[in-house]
Amino acid sequence: MYEILVWAGAAVSVAGLVGLMWSVVRVMQAKRQKLDDDALRAVVQKVLPYNLGALFLSVIGLMLVMLGLTLG
Repeated sequence: MYEILVWAGAAVSVAGLVGLMWSVVRVMQAKRQKLDDDALRAVVQKVLPYNLGALFLSVIGLMLVMLGLTLG
């Protein structure tokens, strides 16, 4: 049973990592477009909630992995 918890946590953590990479790529694309300061700030503000959500997912996933390893 705890093995399932470890694998589920790993999957959640990978999903969070993919979200973090997406947010980094999105901001890098905006920087490459040579946007002015206000437009770049708008892009970053739009991506920030996704970045924080992805970070939360990766932390929760790692916590599930640690819980599964500790209890198992």
